[in-house]
Amino acid sequence: MHHETTVLLIEIGALLFALGMLGRAGRRFGLSPIPLYLLAGLCFGKGGLLPLSASEEFIGIGAQIGVILLLVMLGLEYSADELVDNLRTAAPAGFLDMSLNALPGALFAILLGWDIKAALVLAGITWVSSSGVIAKVLGDLGRLGNRETPMILSVLVIEDLAMAFYLPIATAVLAGAGMLGGLSALGVAVVTVVAVLVVAIRYGTQISRFMSVKDPEALLLSVFGLTLFVAGVAAELKVSDAVGAFLVGIALSGPVAHHATQILSPLRDLFAAVFFVFFGLSTDPADMPPVLLPALGLAVLTMLTKVATGYLAARRAGIALPGRLRAGLALTPRGEFSVVIAGLAVASGVEPSLAPLATAYVLITVVFGPILARLPDYTWFKTLVHRRLAAQRAAAKPVPSVE
Repeated sequence: MHHETTVLLIEIGALLFALGMLGRAGRRFGLSPIPLYLLAGLCFGKGGLLPLSASEEFIGIGAQIGVILLLVMLGLEYSADELVDNLRTAAPAGFLDMSLNALPGALFAILLGWDIKAALVLAGITWVSSSGVIAKVLGDLGRLGNRETPMILSVLVIEDLAMAFYLPIATAVLAGAGMLGGLSALGVAVVTVVAVLVVAIRYGTQISRFMSVKDPEALLLSVFGLTLFVAGVAAELKVSDAVGAFLVGIALSGPVAHHATQILSPLRDLFAAVFFVFFGLSTDPADMPPVLLPALGLAVLTMLTKVATGYLAARRAGIALPGRLRAGLALTPRGEFSVVIAGLAVASGVEPSLAPLATAYVLITVVFGPILARLPDYTWFKTLVHRRLAAQRAAAKPVPSVE
């Protein structure tokens, strides 16, 4: 027992130190650390250069906490009233997002000769962006205050809420429960999400009053504990734990939300890094080569459709061209929900090739998504955008008449 504990401490300590060095190196060269964390996971996972033996279970729990913290921090950015307003205005963007990104996944599965269950799973994998990855990227790039960010978050919120309804249906279909089982699971999800939203809107202020901003330690423990509790209850009710954590963030408001954001940020960064590493750990590099080309083709196609989603949604919101491009490029990574959906398929025995394809697909989008999100910050990209805007203004000017 003592030996296992010491090995666990050695592995975790060495891993966290290595992640710190990778993050420092990435920022020094202007790169997001997320792809580096994923590659580190591949090196230390199954079939990697130096597999971890004692700490995999601990890292798995830490990864789950990482997703929960990423989503509660995302929820702390907005009040319940702002969420409802954003959902109303972004509903067309959410429908566009589903149409442009879920359909390619379903059609791709059908072209590969897979059955309708596999098509349903791949549609979900290609549909939903990674709220955790995107929230981290927006924070790293200092864009949380940008004009296009509320629109990006609105699209992510609609996706996350849609997952609260999609996951129970997908679970029932994959388990062979039929239409009745799917409708029953959907009913539980709808009631749960609506109930939490009503509580957040009507009693969010009262909930915040139970917590004191004058005692940082008590505030940290109460917010963190409440988040884990609600996330666990949501998962037990077959609603995503990430959605439950997001709704906790929405429910907290005022000074409590502001101070909670400050004290939770270091904790979020720690466990978010663990989440990205765990995703790489769960992937065997040997399974990737046979499905790499199909995954690459699907990734390119659906990253383009995500860019189109963000661009069109931002244009509808009246955002200028640079913001439209930032919005579209920011939405490209897939992540935690795609992994969860793929895991459901693996557990139910659907199409053996789906798991490595989904893993390769998510890795491609998560590695290249943060890189693409940085493009609008480069001088050459800004120059191209300015030339485009100048050309549009020149074309819009009326031609003087010659008498």
